[in-house]
Amino acid sequence: MKDDKIFQERRSRINELRAKNERMTCRDRALMAVKHQEPDRIPIDNWMVPEIKSKTMEYFGCDDYDELLDFLGVDFRNNYGPSYVGQTFKKHPDGTVEDLWGVKRKTVVYGKGTPHQGSFSEVAESPLEKLKTIEEIEKYDHWASADWWDYSKLKAECKVYHPHYCVINVGDRLDRTAQLKPIMYLRGIQQTFIDLALNPKIIEAIRDHIIQYFIEYNHRVFKAADGEIDIFMMGDDMGGQTGPLLSLDAWRRFFKKGFKTYIDIAHQYGIPVMYHTCGDVYKLIPDFIECGLDILQSLQPKATNMDIKRLKQEFGKHLAFQGGMDIQHILPLGKPEDVRSMVKYAIDSAKKGGGYIICTAHNIQVDTPIENVVALFEAYHEYGKY
Repeated sequence: MKDDKIFQERRSRINELRAKNERMTCRDRALMAVKHQEPDRIPIDNWMVPEIKSKTMEYFGCDDYDELLDFLGVDFRNNYGPSYVGQTFKKHPDGTVEDLWGVKRKTVVYGKGTPHQGSFSEVAESPLEKLKTIEEIEKYDHWASADWWDYSKLKAECKVYHPHYCVINVGDRLDRTAQLKPIMYLRGIQQTFIDLALNPKIIEAIRDHIIQYFIEYNHRVFKAADGEIDIFMMGDDMGGQTGPLLSLDAWRRFFKKGFKTYIDIAHQYGIPVMYHTCGDVYKLIPDFIECGLDILQSLQPKATNMDIKRLKQEFGKHLAFQGGMDIQHILPLGKPEDVRSMVKYAIDSAKKGGGYIICTAHNIQVDTPIENVVALFEAYHEYGKY
């Protein structure tokens, strides 16, 4: 921490609340909540874009992101999986680069020349988009392999956070466990949804390759971690703003079996499973529970049917929740008092009986005022005590 009276004053409210509320380690607090028990306070997680990380670190006088997480009382630390040691990603003259699956990606820069400049990677070309037959799909020579990763340091990288923090194995854009998203990367979004309706065998062929990869990959990850992973997160956006991206029948036909398989593998190693999905997935939740899901993550509050009070009342006996803080409207456009009201509503709705981890519904975006970020975390600690 920078030695400055201004930073000490800015930190004083959160420090005061934490000193009054906290009596447990982060790990014990988080795992107790996941088991539907009430810890000392509601566990806190944090998702931010890099620009907001930097702005918040600067505001509170933190030298690095770990110091910021410690100060804010964030109970989780992310493990991004093993190191990639596979074939070199092919670079093309147009600047695109092939990823693990052979999908061409390009870097998009936003806010160029402004203090908010940043970048992200998006799909430039889907290699299976124009293929017409299953035979052509099967001949594709760039299916990912679990052999392309070095698992040897995984246990140590998780263990460094123990016993104090709760470690989530989150993967990254290369290796986050999923089904639909890799299909869309490989086949293209439009063609994927055409195939779901008209060419189901092609979807099944691509999906089966993806599932087999993640089965082998996750077995190796969990074995290598040797008990040091506390929560396994998979992520596969199945919801839009007003409903699921596909019908319940389609989800059951194409993705339910793989979804359950992924969960069963983690449970074999005693690891609870968190599932990230944006959007309205209300109609799918009973099936998620049937498959053994432990934690539903995101809870996009502006999406239809994703009000946390309703979800807790209907599904809270069987499912823990993470998320629920609105990044679409209240955080970027509201006032600090709006942020505090949002936090209080979510906590009042979901804290009873445990089973709730408070967090934003996705990354806090670059247009969010710092005073709203401050209000968010102060409110977490103000209202989160049991």
